[in-house]
Amino acid sequence: MKNATDRPALVIRDAHTDDIAFVVAANAAMALETERKTLDPATLQHGVAAVIAQSARGFYLIAERAGARVGCVLITREWSDWRNGDWWWLQSVYVVPDARRSGVFSALYADVERRMRIAGNTVGLRLYVERDNVRAQATYAALGMHETAYRLYEREAVRGLAAR
Repeated sequence: MKNATDRPALVIRDAHTDDIAFVVAANAAMALETERKTLDPATLQHGVAAVIAQSARGFYLIAERAGARVGCVLITREWSDWRNGDWWWLQSVYVVPDARRSGVFSALYADVERRMRIAGNTVGLRLYVERDNVRAQATYAALGMHETAYRLYEREAVRGLAAR
């Protein structure tokens, strides 16, 4: 089936184990492109597989066009005691370069919103974006998202520290 622009329609579906290699490659490409970080392939492989194996960690959605994977997003949940519900975080957002600006992320986002409404216990969607990624920021704003007053702080754990 084709849409108004004569492109094959997008299909959004849950990821499964056959998608691990695509999601690993997408995450590695996204990290290099947005943060100039090279991720450890084995750690990334185990991390992606852990989400697919244990839905309590979150879930990936895959966008396909004409049977080819063209994008993905990871959804994780954060409990809000203030609101008595879950925030859904969009993470690991990636669209293959040839498919950008063709509605892939919009379709993924619409499916996330649909699932959020069905879940019923969600209070909203959140994501973080690099300060300099103005193209992504414009996309998120066009979908109705807005910048918050929060700044993100982090401290990465030192592996093995908890074992001491």
